[in-house]
Amino acid sequence: MNLYGIRAIYKFEMARTWRTIMQSVISPVLSTSLYFVVFGTAIGSHMGAIDGISYGAFIIPGLIMLSLLGESISNAAFGIFFPKFSGTIYEVLSAPISPIEIVAGYVGAAATKSTLLGLLIIATARVFVEYQIQHPIWMLGFLILTAVTFSMFGFIIGIWADDFQKLQIIPLMVVTPLTFLGGAFYSINMLPEIWQKISLFNPVVYLISGFRWAFYGVSDVNILVSLGITLTILVACMLGIWLIFRTGYRIKV
Repeated sequence: MNLYGIRAIYKFEMARTWRTIMQSVISPVLSTSLYFVVFGTAIGSHMGAIDGISYGAFIIPGLIMLSLLGESISNAAFGIFFPKFSGTIYEVLSAPISPIEIVAGYVGAAATKSTLLGLLIIATARVFVEYQIQHPIWMLGFLILTAVTFSMFGFIIGIWADDFQKLQIIPLMVVTPLTFLGGAFYSINMLPEIWQKISLFNPVVYLISGFRWAFYGVSDVNILVSLGITLTILVACMLGIWLIFRTGYRIKV
């Protein structure tokens, strides 16, 4: 294992975060804070409790997941896209470092940034809403697992995209709508029965539900099912990355 190579990529990607701290850290935190103000305070004060939880506290896991998914994908996608765009990807591929080590460097940095951002949003939420975390170890583990999984997904998008517009298509047109429809602002049990069944085909439902269980011990689906779906997405992303390096898709050609 070439730890020096992994560390070099990791440190370079982490340094890029501090150079773009307004975009990478401050902007997502401010955006999420606005959600807390509008939905948690203004609207939440006029809404009843959901599963015995105040509305402002209920939406915290969903808002964190909304930011976590978007930032994980964006961090990893931009991280690998720029070497492709500038042509330096060939220097990385010709270096004495394996595909596993390349992925570990880029995905590790993206997941670290997303995890830190998630923890920062959790701390910021305390300013607006009172809440408790019943299962802190599960919360942290699920946070890291989700960050790693969708950083891998973002890595695949960064390889697939051949221009800057494509980098934003899937996060904006697919992931964000699925998050809003995945129970970020409501429990799917509040929906009519037919829409409850349709919602179960949305993978983000399981992510938000599992994360919400870590906070309050309540969830829309069984916690083991949430974990299983998350691990399934992780394995699918790992398989996709393996195929990319196996075939050289948009890397070697």
